[in-house]
Amino acid sequence: MFVPTGVRPLDNYRLWIKFSDGTEGVVDLSEFAGKGVFALWDDYEEFRQVHIGPGGEIVWSDLLDMCPDAMYLRITGKKPEEVFPKLQELVQYA
Repeated sequence: MFVPTGVRPLDNYRLWIKFSDGTEGVVDLSEFAGKGVFALWDDYEEFRQVHIGPGGEIVWSDLLDMCPDAMYLRITGKKPEEVFPKLQELVQYA
């Protein structure tokens, strides 16, 4: 899978993310703000502390991270089967 190489917070709970294959784009995360563990973002400075974790995850604190694969799919608009071809094989045998 493609690994995030850069992340930057933008206004209104959006992130700019760049991946190792050169793909880059903006992800709107405003739908999560203030809900459950995302209440951390009630202090907007916490949202601005985003960085890439040691495993390539998008991280805000030791309590909150997001899967980079999900961010890649949002940016590209691709389906999981397009990015992970092995998933098609699994469906054939299900």
